[in-house]
Amino acid sequence: MKNDVFERALAAYLCFAAGDALGATTEFMLPREIRDKYGIHDKIIGGGWLHLKAGNVTDDTEMSLAIGDSLIENGGYTVQGAAASFARWMKKKPVDIGSTVRRGIVNYVTKRSVVSLYSTFSAGNGAAMRNFPVVLYCLKDWVWFEEITISQCHITHNNELSDMATLVLGEVVKALIETGDKRAALDIVSEFIKKDPTFSHSKYNGEASGYIKDTFRTVMHYFFDSDSLYETVVRTVNQGGDADTNGAIAGMLAGALYGMDGIPQKWLRALDQDVVRLITKQTEDLLNAPMNVILL
Repeated sequence: MKNDVFERALAAYLCFAAGDALGATTEFMLPREIRDKYGIHDKIIGGGWLHLKAGNVTDDTEMSLAIGDSLIENGGYTVQGAAASFARWMKKKPVDIGSTVRRGIVNYVTKRSVVSLYSTFSAGNGAAMRNFPVVLYCLKDWVWFEEITISQCHITHNNELSDMATLVLGEVVKALIETGDKRAALDIVSEFIKKDPTFSHSKYNGEASGYIKDTFRTVMHYFFDSDSLYETVVRTVNQGGDADTNGAIAGMLAGALYGMDGIPQKWLRALDQDVVRLITKQTEDLLNAPMNVILL
């Protein structure tokens, strides 16, 4: 059972990075523009508006690794440790950083504040995109998941819509890692949508922006409407819009469901191998790390 959990957790993290790398090529494009240029985009080739080298990832994977590193290096979760890790990442001048993320990190660097001001403009997907290491860390003691998640979210994204979506995505990927049961994931999402129907993906209209509701609806539409990992991720990134983040989150869910065997070998070979090694080690370290939480 433990080996199954590790395998699905690793597949989720690696496919998160693969979805990020795939989606970076088609970010901000329209579906028809993607079709005209690539036909079906399913190769990790870099490019895109960021002009990435093939195999490189974006802020989605980099910030995930940053928060994972903070959990391991600090011997547990502290919000100061998470914020400091984000600040170190930003100091390296990443290839991409969202305006809300930048504002929150600058707020920490200049004021040592670890809670950004509440804003309706913070309902983006920038907190949800980096929370997977928190899921892995909390699998051993889930009672801490909500508090740690909200704490790390609010460093940059203080908004209830971001909070809600980040939490339910965590619950979904936890269920998939532990059970490999797509129906269990659907039950969680259905209960969430009953509470807030505005997140419903049942009549998906193709909006794939970085707004958290658009991300949630895009990911859930393609995850539940697809029958393989490849189909889930490829259909998501070919929708364009915020394709790197949407592709990463879709990849996370698909990896947790379909496991390592579902990930195309060409994607694993094309990914930056340093990233593959970091993800592999971090997955094992987070699953084995003792729980230690200081929220203040």
